[in-house]
This record gives sequence, C-alpha cells and structure tokens, in this order.
Amino acid sequence: MLTSSAVEVPHSCSMHAFDIDAFLRRPLTARVATNGPTVRPTWFLWEDRAFWIRTGPWAKLGDRVRADPALAVVVDECDLGTGAVRQVTARGSAETLPFDTARGHRKLARYLGSDEDRRDPRFRRYLREDPAVTGAMWIRLRPDSLTAKDLSYAVG
Repeated sequence: MLTSSAVEVPHSCSMHAFDIDAFLRRPLTARVATNGPTVRPTWFLWEDRAFWIRTGPWAKLGDRVRADPALAVVVDECDLGTGAVRQVTARGSAETLPFDTARGHRKLARYLGSDEDRRDPRFRRYLREDPAVTGAMWIRLRPDSLTAKDLSYAVG
C-alpha cells in the first residue's frame, strides 16, 4: 500500500495519511499536462504503479508525448458534502505503448461498470476494433515524482 505519508508532502500543509493506491483506483478524472502547455481531462487506469491513458490519431497526446515525454498528471476530488479534498500529482517521462484490449476492458469497467451491453456503443466499439487499424495506443507514465495532499475538513 502506498500512502501519502510515504511520498513528498509540502511542509506548509496540514496532512492526513491516505491510501494513494485506493484513491487512484477510483473512477476519477485526471488532468494531463504536456509541454505547450496543454491540459486535458482524461479517464485513466492506475495499474502497476503507472498511469495508463488511451489515445490515438484522433488526439494530439501521442504526438506530443513522442516529441517531449515530460508529463504531469493531477487527480483530485473536492466533495463539499463530506469535506473530502484530496489530490495526487505525478510527474515524469511518459512513453507510448501498443494498445492491449484486456487493459482497455479494465479501464472501462472502472468507469462504466462491467456489463458491456449497457455501455454506449462507442465504448463497446473501441474495444472490438483492431488497434493496428484505429491507431489506438497507451500512454504510460511511471511517475518519477508523486505528491499527495489531503486537505480535507470537517463539515458542519
């Protein structure tokens, strides 16, 4: 288990340790930044201590990573009802890798559930199409730096 107490934490913040692996396994949206700068929201898979992001020729992300692999990812939550305010920021060099359908299934299951028949047709289609034809690929970021902050507060 990777906890926020095991990673770089700014001294000026009041922190509570939390399970980073469990946080990153949740179906949250990440913001991915490349040099340019550009920032885009994306679904991701946190697996093997790495962020996995699907892309292809329909987006500029793959070209940007090949031109300059420096990448930053922020995943956060802010729940006004519970006071949960947590964030994980990762930085490092990303790489493009061939798309594998099994990983794609795992990513979609975390956001859309395991019942493929209930998914929008475009999500079913992207797992059934040949990645060699569509150009689908993975961006993998194994962070060199991982910073976690828990700025949660009591509600009431």
